[in-house]
Amino acid sequence: MSRSAFTFYRGAALTMATDLAGTPVSGIRVQCCGDAHLCNFGGFATPERKVIFSINDLDETLPAPWEWDVKRLAPSFVVACRDNGLSDAAAKDVALTCVRSYRESMAEFSQLKTLELWYRSLTAEELIGGLPPDLRKRALKRIEKEQAKSRGEELFPKLAEHRGGVPVIKDLLPTIFHNEEHRPGEVHKIMHAGLAAYRATLSHYTQSLLDRYQLRDVAAKVVGVGSVGTLCLVFLMTAGDDDPLFLQVKEARTSVLEPFAGKSAFPNHGQRVVKSQH
Repeated sequence: MSRSAFTFYRGAALTMATDLAGTPVSGIRVQCCGDAHLCNFGGFATPERKVIFSINDLDETLPAPWEWDVKRLAPSFVVACRDNGLSDAAAKDVALTCVRSYRESMAEFSQLKTLELWYRSLTAEELIGGLPPDLRKRALKRIEKEQAKSRGEELFPKLAEHRGGVPVIKDLLPTIFHNEEHRPGEVHKIMHAGLAAYRATLSHYTQSLLDRYQLRDVAAKVVGVGSVGTLCLVFLMTAGDDDPLFLQVKEARTSVLEPFAGKSAFPNHGQRVVKSQH
């Protein structure tokens, strides 16, 4: 976190929650992200292979005052501008644009019918439609990259290899590696048990899809600055030759908002993150 002011900002969700807890609020609560800095937004591929602009990281999500997310998001643009050598005038302009966009969007959403709002999303096409040609070209490349991330067949050559005819995850130090307890291709009973517990939470049709795959390997993964110290794993599953599925397994801990906004209504924090994201 000592790398830059913005790196510190990204990893200081608890510090900021502590600061924001003492600020005035209107009393209106929403499903807060809890860590709404600019790097937690972007174009991401949905399970349906569509790319939408959305929140990527919801580890800290919890019902809380709406102001807290906005007050974490807007200053993140200022800190990022300073880190990139931009002027204070540019930082002020982008922060004002951020909060104005929020205000105008809320006004727009208030006029939508309930189902219209429920299914509202910002597609990649909408996002890049008004960009100049040079920026649009860069954005299209980013969209193609995000779409590729959701296709296991494109990830497989980068993340996996065959050893003795068995598919295993590549050690890509320092971010992905096997530890002494889990050698390549060795899957312990606890991992199968964890996968079975996960399967039990899925809908019937998703269980049917998952049952086509076999767990072949498990490796540890180092995650972002805000999640350092938490357990994160990568599961490699296959349904046949050149038919892989990668699953990321991540430890969910107590939200940084909980001491100030109240306990989660869910029995465990993994359920809190998944249900609240929906």
